[in-house]
Amino acid sequence: MPMPVDARRNHLLAALPETEWLRWQPLLEWVDLPLGHVMYESGRALGHVYFPTTAIVSLLYVMEDGASAEIAVVGNEGVVGISLFMGGESTPSRAVVQSAGEGWRLSARAVKAEFEKPGPVMHLLLRYTQALITQMAQTAVCNRHHTLDQQLCRWLLLSLDRLGGSELVMTQELIANMLGVRREGVTEGALRLQRLGLIRYARGHITVLDRPALEARTCECYAVVKKEYDRLLPARPAT
Repeated sequence: MPMPVDARRNHLLAALPETEWLRWQPLLEWVDLPLGHVMYESGRALGHVYFPTTAIVSLLYVMEDGASAEIAVVGNEGVVGISLFMGGESTPSRAVVQSAGEGWRLSARAVKAEFEKPGPVMHLLLRYTQALITQMAQTAVCNRHHTLDQQLCRWLLLSLDRLGGSELVMTQELIANMLGVRREGVTEGALRLQRLGLIRYARGHITVLDRPALEARTCECYAVVKKEYDRLLPARPAT
């Protein structure tokens, strides 16, 4: 079995002050996160929060007829399962691994105990929650007002930011489910981006070749979300 990736590859865990990090370290449990793995289902009580390091997780809203659309994406910048420390215990969304990797988890009991202590952990988690809410709101605006090409560019950029690197392993069918559109639309959009030299797509592998051009082609929503994450979650230990 390969050695697990350092837990502090997750930006939230890396932002913990040393005292809190030393207290958390023995409580964290490494987890494998394979593609398509459902981390929690709508309405079910959560047993853990998850801190991805090399995986990307989609938060999906699933309709009664089985159709779904992504409302947010979480990777090495954050945590999956905010309803646990916000007091809700469950959520109407579903969390599914969209890019395989690994991460670490913390039990419900432990994270609740940490959140109830006034101090840096509580403030860090609250700031992350605000950033995640911004992403959810901007996703709703983007899906309503912007073209599929712009949405696809936004989705690619947000996913890459949370993975590190320039390549995603992702089928067009899965992208279509995330964006809540027809697979044919994703195929056409991906081919347009490929013809322009922005990406290379082959057998489920998407490689970004020209990130500045991709950023120029996307809508304002990507910059709004990125700016808010950068503002609320500075790359230094919380105080």
